[in-house]
Amino acid sequence: MKICVFPRGKSDPPPDIPDCDVALFSFSALGEVDYERELSGKTDKFGGMARLSYSAGCAVLCGCLTDSRGLRRRSVAAADRGKLLGISDMLHVVDGDEVRCGAGLGIYRLGGYSVGVIVDGDLFFPEVVKLLSECGCNLIAAVMEEVSDDIPPLIIRSYAYLYGVPIIMVSSRAAYFADISGVIASSNQEVCTFETVPKNCYRLVASRRRGLMARDAGDY
Repeated sequence: MKICVFPRGKSDPPPDIPDCDVALFSFSALGEVDYERELSGKTDKFGGMARLSYSAGCAVLCGCLTDSRGLRRRSVAAADRGKLLGISDMLHVVDGDEVRCGAGLGIYRLGGYSVGVIVDGDLFFPEVVKLLSECGCNLIAAVMEEVSDDIPPLIIRSYAYLYGVPIIMVSSRAAYFADISGVIASSNQEVCTFETVPKNCYRLVASRRRGLMARDAGDY
């Protein structure tokens, strides 16, 4: 599986995308998208993204700030070979943030692979990654508005190792990739490519809990 990442700002005309399965863009590529203007035809940002996925022959994931009649959300749009598949919103809003939260996990079939989406602040909630892993995602793509310290790369490295799914992360300055062995790579180039071979590695985990039909279980 080959992922091409574009950490830098928007490009007009759209960039030439190297041969890949998924192209991943940061928030600055689409900027702010007003649903009302999109539906009325005054703007065509999602349509342009879908056409880019068609001309490049690959799937495209792109961060954006969406506006639905004044309700603003951090989102990631997904398209594959000319079709807009959906828009996933950030699920968790921390104190003081001016955006609204969304609902539902973002999981898409992209380039023949199951890809889970993490939107910005959701990276700091382990249950999101755990659920995406349990849903069988081959890859998790995290789109961040900004990475200003070493914490997010450390987090994706830990998640990839603990939950057994490779994670790719893009911000406006750099791209990061963590595989399930705990190895992490990064790049601050305008365009970079990472490759991974999806694997389904499972371990049998046993545990004990108090209760749960204890009358029939006896003492152990």
